[in-house]
Amino acid sequence: MFSQNGCDLPTYYEAIQVNVNESSYYTFASNSSIDTTVAMYKDYFNPFNTLKNLILTNDNSCHNDQFRLTVDLEINTEYILVVTTYRPNITGTFSIIVFGSNNVTLERLNTSSTVQSVYSSVLTADNQKYSRRCDKLNYYYETIQISVITDEFYMIASNSSVDTYGYIYEHSFDPFNPSVNLILEDDENCEQEQFGLTVNLQVNIKYILVVTTFSPDAANAFSIIVSGLTNANVERIIENHDKCVIGGSCNVQTKGIGITLDDILRYEINRNMTLENQSLLVKMSVGLTIIMFLMGLINSILSLLTFQNGNLRKVGCGIYLLASSITSLLTISMFIINFWFVLQTQMNSSINLSIHRVGCISIEPLLKLFLYFDTWLNACVAIERAIHVYQGVHFNKEKSKRFARWIIFILPFCITATIIHEPLHRNVFEHQIKYYQGLLPIIERNIWCAIQYSRAVQDYNTAILFIHLIGPFIANLFSASFIIFGTARQRSLAQTSQNYIAHIREQLREHKQLLISPAILLILSMPRLIISLLSGCLKVSDKPWLYLFAYFISFTPSILVFIVFVVPSELYRKTLKETLRNWQRRIRR
Repeated sequence: MFSQNGCDLPTYYEAIQVNVNESSYYTFASNSSIDTTVAMYKDYFNPFNTLKNLILTNDNSCHNDQFRLTVDLEINTEYILVVTTYRPNITGTFSIIVFGSNNVTLERLNTSSTVQSVYSSVLTADNQKYSRRCDKLNYYYETIQISVITDEFYMIASNSSVDTYGYIYEHSFDPFNPSVNLILEDDENCEQEQFGLTVNLQVNIKYILVVTTFSPDAANAFSIIVSGLTNANVERIIENHDKCVIGGSCNVQTKGIGITLDDILRYEINRNMTLENQSLLVKMSVGLTIIMFLMGLINSILSLLTFQNGNLRKVGCGIYLLASSITSLLTISMFIINFWFVLQTQMNSSINLSIHRVGCISIEPLLKLFLYFDTWLNACVAIERAIHVYQGVHFNKEKSKRFARWIIFILPFCITATIIHEPLHRNVFEHQIKYYQGLLPIIERNIWCAIQYSRAVQDYNTAILFIHLIGPFIANLFSASFIIFGTARQRSLAQTSQNYIAHIREQLREHKQLLISPAILLILSMPRLIISLLSGCLKVSDKPWLYLFAYFISFTPSILVFIVFVVPSELYRKTLKETLRNWQRRIRR
């Protein structure tokens, strides 16, 4: 059997080799009780690629629905005469009569039997949708993988009560870019508006057949018949492409690595609705940001009241901590600004695109600048304390103050230089979806702050993330270890009644907060590193609470300056109490 048009598969045929002794015109006529057709091929006949090598075809040039074919044949050339029936599933006897100037040899060829692979399924409302024409998003589709064991031509035909559309892709299919990797497509090559595809499939290559409908929102049962000389493996595959992209068909952008606050809240925010009509997650986030801001404000005020005292700023530590009090307030303020910017721009779709662009480019990089600045200032405090222990009585306070001022001045520029790539690779991506409510056209406007890194820039960005997180922790850890072991060594030389190990234990009990504090700060900062390295294909909407908690907790170190540095120090606590008493006296006056 073979198919004359790639669709009606059960059509019987016979292939006859024709050899001539003289180059001339010859006429071939049929005689049969059934309606016959004929086709003449040169060199080779492939039942699954009936147009290749075709010379001439004829159906009913003679009476009684018989064919009559006149063709110019040459010697030393192989010709194949294919006799079949006009309608499928018809059998019967036939004879061939040849007219010409010389004898013609006819020899029946043994042809391989056709192997069919049948796949049946149903397009339902549960199927994925895509836009095959870039104008609508409501075409149900199913993806079917086809693999073969020999390089051959295969015919792929559909059978359904609805008008079907078929596409063949090589390697992969992207519903957001349906023209990529497309080999062949067909709509109604077969009868009853069914598709028929004849395609050359090769071994060890992944082919994807996409079955969809000609009309949108059409769903029905269908079957696929793959015919060839060898068996083809046909199986359904389901791939979630929408997790890795933003936008819609023919207007998409691949997500970069890392999860932002925008990614976490985007699908939780109800657009064009007030805060009262938002989800519980959004309302809880609003409450949590307010609490964090109040805690950060209290932390910064108490820290500023402590370190504004001139006596504490006679050395670099006091200057670093005063600057840290300010940067921690700036960090938590930018955190609040970032949250409310995301919330407002997602709630209100009418906000100007230029506002989106300015916020996208500036807010997140500024937030990172203040956060990294604050973290490195805390590391500078630990380093100076270690230097103080190392130099002992030779420690120069004036030099320490002068050095601290230079560090505070230079450090922001150094941090900015390491993250300058961020605003350069940030851009606003806009995608509009048009749909109808009754006869009224509605345009839904979606705007994303998209980050696109090349592979080299992504590797650099990852290295910078580790440097700004692990660097301050290592500085804190080594400084604390140097203080503990250095002090223990000095005391073991001065107080010989106790051995070195005993002094180490004593210093560990006395300065254990120097080891515990950086460890806690590192643990609290780790979620920021983790979510910054997560794949953009991650479906955040599955566990939004988890990612939101991780994002929020990573900013808690910025509201702990007072607890980490002031509370454990008797000198700092005493200074704060004196400052508060002075303010009380001024208020009473």
